[in-house]
Amino acid sequence: MNEMSIQALALLLALAAGMLLGVIFFGGLWWTVRSGMTARQPALWFIGSMILRTGIVTMGLYFLLSLSGNSWKILLGGLFGFILARLLATRVLPAPLSKVSPTAEPSVGISNLYQRGEKEQGTQETQGAQGAQGAQGMRGGQRAEIAERVGHAP
Repeated sequence: MNEMSIQALALLLALAAGMLLGVIFFGGLWWTVRSGMTARQPALWFIGSMILRTGIVTMGLYFLLSLSGNSWKILLGGLFGFILARLLATRVLPAPLSKVSPTAEPSVGISNLYQRGEKEQGTQETQGAQGAQGAQGMRGGQRAEIAERVGHAP
């Protein structure tokens, strides 16, 4: 084998190694999100998974960098494989939370929530003012009787 084919083979192996590292990283992330959301201590799942996945990828890329020859080209091939695995993971794997929790309506935006909150606050203030006026018109015995029925005895 000549030198050119050896370099091409090394780049292909680096690409495959980068893809393997990407599958480990993004597959682990997908699995962590699916299982971590229902865990008793999700913070431990997410932090532990992040440390483990980052450590594995760092060691793998460091190994690629330590190979003899044009190590920067090999490292670049590994990084390209890692990015390629990310693109494949976002296209192939299902959304991790699609079965765990319901999604919010896309039509409800922040401005809609803000306006809804203002309307509810206005109706509460109006009801409170009406209740205060009504309570002033009642005799003390009637107020106490209504409060007992509602469960708010004075």
